[in-house]
Amino acid sequence: MQTTFTEEQLQDPGTKRANEILRTCVHCGFCTATCPTYQVLGDELDSPRGRIYLIKDMLENERVPDAKTVKHIDRCLSCLACMTTCPSGVHYMHLVDHARAYIEKHYDRPWSDRALRWLLARILPYPGRFRLALLGAKLAKPFKGLLPDERLRAMLDMAPETIPPVSRNDDPQSFAPAAPRKKRVALMTGCAQRALNTDINDATIRLLTRLGCEVVVAEGAGCCGALTHHMGREDESHATAAKNIRAWAAEMDGQGLDAIVINTSGCGTTVKDYGHMFRNAPLAADAARVSGIAMDISELLMQLDLPGGAEKGLTVAYHAACSLQHGQQIKTHPKTLLKRAGFSVVEPADSHLCCGSAGTYNLMQPEISAQLKARKVRALEAKEPDVIAAGNIGCMMQIGSGTEVPIVHTVELLDWATGGPQPPALTAPGRRAPEVPILR
Repeated sequence: MQTTFTEEQLQDPGTKRANEILRTCVHCGFCTATCPTYQVLGDELDSPRGRIYLIKDMLENERVPDAKTVKHIDRCLSCLACMTTCPSGVHYMHLVDHARAYIEKHYDRPWSDRALRWLLARILPYPGRFRLALLGAKLAKPFKGLLPDERLRAMLDMAPETIPPVSRNDDPQSFAPAAPRKKRVALMTGCAQRALNTDINDATIRLLTRLGCEVVVAEGAGCCGALTHHMGREDESHATAAKNIRAWAAEMDGQGLDAIVINTSGCGTTVKDYGHMFRNAPLAADAARVSGIAMDISELLMQLDLPGGAEKGLTVAYHAACSLQHGQQIKTHPKTLLKRAGFSVVEPADSHLCCGSAGTYNLMQPEISAQLKARKVRALEAKEPDVIAAGNIGCMMQIGSGTEVPIVHTVELLDWATGGPQPPALTAPGRRAPEVPILR
């Protein structure tokens, strides 16, 4: 794609990077075939190619974004399926992130949009506040029909029936390995996950210590910054990310780290991009070091001696989170690990398509999100699984709200198969419990 940015415009690092990305696009349109919003809406401007044209025009002309441009960019899930499909290597993630930051600085959103975004940015990254909000949402659910905004109704629907107790495993501390030490790793405990589902971090710690890892929860580490980053709120997201970089760099410079392990794939995609996010900042070197050893839990487990198991008689439908399969290009590890542990693994049709969660997308674009959720649930249930497994809390909440089939994190099943407790979600009220018991 030909661009006409001036030398002065290219002095801005974000614009320079956008120019590099735009020039790699050859207009082929392969991305439209795998774009969820184009599949649902059928509008060229709701495809990556259409959005690229809008972003190019907006940035080159340095114009104030109009409502039409903002609407179509807001509708992007950032699922990054287009990056997997693109034969030219267009790094759409960096382009749309820069466009969102530009919109945040130059577009005056309606007050209701500003209020919702402010609310989400002030609640979701903070586990304590999020817990209080979930409690309030649970109490308000009976009155949701009185709310005029579908986005507010979607927020109430997000609240789980049961809010899990606080897990002390999320506090800064170190967990000794139960076997001879092979690695020392830092676990990112996250933010929303700590309020929505504490079983995931607990299972991760049990499994890793069982396999010979010393697990550290670093002092000062918290939210990865993804939620605000994808809203275009760069100052907030970078401030949050900087705390993690400093916390993990201190561990690396202290007793050392072999990996920073992340069990929420949306966070993993962002942490692995810290090197790019901070490339022109004083923290550039430390950010690159952190990104260099960041791993999804499945990547780390592939390096450890996860014991094989006998056939469990349990069919697991594996849902590939977009941030894992497209953002991090991790496609086979979770399935390989589940099969090694003795589970029968099946995949739904169109497994490359998003479930509609996408961070805060299901709260800000509930209508499109609901259509994508219904499609994904139908595809998963068609496989008649005993349980659904995923590697991202957002996907788990989204899919779980539309099916009676239990949904758990992949690491919970691996923990169970290697001596840990049965995942509580398998026997939760209102869920269809597996008919076939696990066998050891």
